[in-house]
Amino acid sequence: QAQLVESGGGLVQPGGSLRLSCAAPGNIFRYYIMAWYRQAPGKERELVADITPSGRTNYKDPVKGRFTISRDNAKNTLYLQMDSLKPEDTAVYYCNFPNRRLAWGQGAQVIVSS
Repeated sequence: QAQLVESGGGLVQPGGSLRLSCAAPGNIFRYYIMAWYRQAPGKERELVADITPSGRTNYKDPVKGRFTISRDNAKNTLYLQMDSLKPEDTAVYYCNFPNRRLAWGQGAQVIVSS
């Protein structure tokens, strides 16, 4: 069964950085847009950023200029570099294909706190 596996979360102080990774099924990875989502406590899951197979990116306003989404089609891996982290970035981060949704993975917990 196709799986998404997120990793790289942790506890970081405000202003710090983290890099998330997402391992995705190789048979479809290179053909579809991939995206990072996040779900903060008590809130709905929301889109953070997405990237086309050719590398064109799109970011939601709260993370523009601070987060960088990238992908390695040879490794079937999606990345999210998160810099200048804020407490409001605290959430569980998930990856998925917006146009070919798979079952959600376990997510990567990110806690931004001093």
